[in-house]
Amino acid sequence: MDMPQFVCPIDFKIRTIELDGKRIKLQIWDTAGQERFRTITTAYYRGAMGILLVYDVTDESSFNNIRNWIRNIEQHASDNVNKILIGNKADMDESKRAVPTSKGQALADEYGIKFFETSAKTNLNVEQVFFSIARDIKQRLAETDSKPEERTISINRPEDASTPQKSACCGS
Repeated sequence: MDMPQFVCPIDFKIRTIELDGKRIKLQIWDTAGQERFRTITTAYYRGAMGILLVYDVTDESSFNNIRNWIRNIEQHASDNVNKILIGNKADMDESKRAVPTSKGQALADEYGIKFFETSAKTNLNVEQVFFSIARDIKQRLAETDSKPEERTISINRPEDASTPQKSACCGS
């Protein structure tokens, strides 16, 4: 009897880079943007520090879907998660291109995020994307750590600490 096979919609990779003299380990969770796995992928947003939104420059529907993914990110990810928009397959012949570079840049500008065109096939800009997202995350974390109010715990004290306060517990 054949065992049913589970097809995992998420591809997981670890990539280590050196940034400013420090080794940074990137955990990359590739959801492949498949709509049927959207409910599963929302769980991955919660702990994400950076999100790469990738569309295929030869497939306009993948580009049009970016707005849906951004809405999903806004609903499920941290408010300050770093995002980069990427048009992949930039190595393809211009006659096969469905999404001009200017259109990708305009969408990135609209959301205030960085934009790259890449080619996974020729490795065009792939390294630059990983370094860019790592640098952006590192900078955001450094800025957060340098804000003293975010590291301080405030405890509300009674105005006159010399007066003992009555406890609501046990009638005292």
